[in-house]
Amino acid sequence: MPIYKEIQIDLDYDFYIKQDYDGNKGQSCIAHHRVELKDIHDRFGGMPETYTYDNTEISQLWWDKDQVDYNDLGKKLDMEVITVSSIRLRPGNIIPLHRDMFYQIKKRFPNDTRPRVRANINLEAWKNGHFIQVNHKGVPKVCSGWKQGSGHMWCTEIEHIGANCGMENKFSLQVSGFAQES
Repeated sequence: MPIYKEIQIDLDYDFYIKQDYDGNKGQSCIAHHRVELKDIHDRFGGMPETYTYDNTEISQLWWDKDQVDYNDLGKKLDMEVITVSSIRLRPGNIIPLHRDMFYQIKKRFPNDTRPRVRANINLEAWKNGHFIQVNHKGVPKVCSGWKQGSGHMWCTEIEHIGANCGMENKFSLQVSGFAQES
């Protein structure tokens, strides 16, 4: 059974929002989508040519255990935290339909069979034009109007989209690791 749930946590949101994302050259997510997620895009005749490096750019900062309290995040999210990153998605950018592949976890723990999960946390209250779509059990759910600190936890089977069709930056926190066994 795929793991999916809505979440809400409290943390120091400003710590992540006020970082220097401009010092980190933005990167496009579509290069690895075209290879690792080809099966998704093949269902639609391939990755549309209109997705370019210019409209799929994210600025992502990675946080280690000296910068962020992995144990505290793990307790709040009921998971063993392996990686933490924050993403700034500027206006006009989209993260096309994908599923999380957990590259870093697979690289560091290649034989670990525990369920891998990602918590995607909104660092600010919803702003006009910010959207997430989650496809769970074959049903797409478009998310908007969220509160600061709300988000979703999902496993690799859950396909999703992130978009900033608004006029202001969209910030999120990605906490990845292993789901705690109940």
